[in-house]
Amino acid sequence: MVPVPRSHVRAVPRGDDAAVTAALSPFTAVDQFDQYLESLGPLRELIEDQTITEIMVVGPHTIFAERGGHIEPTGLSFRDENHLLDVIAVIVGSVGRRVDAHQPVCDARLLDGSRVAVSVPPVAVNGPLLTIRKFRKDPFGVQDLVRMGTLTEETAAMLEAAVSARANMIISGGTGSGKTTLLNVCSGFIPSDERIVTIEDAAELRLHQPHVCTLEAQPADPDGYGPVTIRDLVWHSLRMRPDRIVVGECRGGEAFDMLQAMSTGHDGSLSTLHANSARDCVSRLETLVMMAGLDLPIRAIRQQISAAVDVIVQLERLRDGSRRVTSITEVVRMEGETVTMQDIFVLEVTGTGPDGRLRTELRRTGVRSRIVDRLVERGLPVPEALAKVFPTRR
Repeated sequence: MVPVPRSHVRAVPRGDDAAVTAALSPFTAVDQFDQYLESLGPLRELIEDQTITEIMVVGPHTIFAERGGHIEPTGLSFRDENHLLDVIAVIVGSVGRRVDAHQPVCDARLLDGSRVAVSVPPVAVNGPLLTIRKFRKDPFGVQDLVRMGTLTEETAAMLEAAVSARANMIISGGTGSGKTTLLNVCSGFIPSDERIVTIEDAAELRLHQPHVCTLEAQPADPDGYGPVTIRDLVWHSLRMRPDRIVVGECRGGEAFDMLQAMSTGHDGSLSTLHANSARDCVSRLETLVMMAGLDLPIRAIRQQISAAVDVIVQLERLRDGSRRVTSITEVVRMEGETVTMQDIFVLEVTGTGPDGRLRTELRRTGVRSRIVDRLVERGLPVPEALAKVFPTRR
């Protein structure tokens, strides 16, 4: 194992230990990255197993994994708590982060990009906690989501049309519902000649366009200096001449800045948000804008939302573990004190199969999408699958 000094748990500062620094240099050589994986102990085989989407460590002797939307015990364990703390030190130290009794919570990532959440005593009462959201080597494409039933051909075409028409889109859903995966797929529809700025807590998005600027938030150092928040980065991105801004997740006052950007020339922007329905998404946006510390009346906030957001895509992880788009909703306008919306597609559960999987159908509501007309107005082609659903008006 790579030697890692430990004082309870602390990050390995870059450059402190030549052996550790060499072992943790991302992808400089296959054997070095292999050494890094070996230093992760029992986690290595779980990280290399492409059928696993999430790894959950609850103390040194209990490790769970998620496969196909279901959580199951792995039977693996660390030697003892010190072994687990060593592995945590390797993970957080490799990306310049720190976790200890004075800073017991940390968000980091593995060198392959997988998202990591760490909690250690005293906040983790029964021992260190480690949660890893796996990073796919081969990220899902739109046809993968269609094959898995997350989308249909028509709804995939709807999302492609929305991105092409430069609609501002919010992808909403609960934890583990697939928001980041869908955001990555939707970002793939952005034309290759546009300048894209992505902003994330931990860099996960993998776009293949040639002009992508990736920004990642930075926590404060152990002395409390130097934090760079998502909100700081949204402000900064406006000075970078972006064609599109993609925010991995809005969860604070940056929602106000994102709405400002969407409604002042940076159309076609994308973001995700935690909410249980399209209506809840609007309410959540209102709350996040209030967190910006501005004394705005609620009507002004709602007017900002109705002017900025065009489409809300709602995701849900169903009880059988499958991830589905449950609605695609367009924000219409303000009527009185209410933001009015119209559902274009809505998911219906039609039964349960013999294997226990839910049978679902993402059906049209009969309301004509305004995105189609927006494409026509811009002289852009309407995707064939969408043109069959919403014929072009003559």
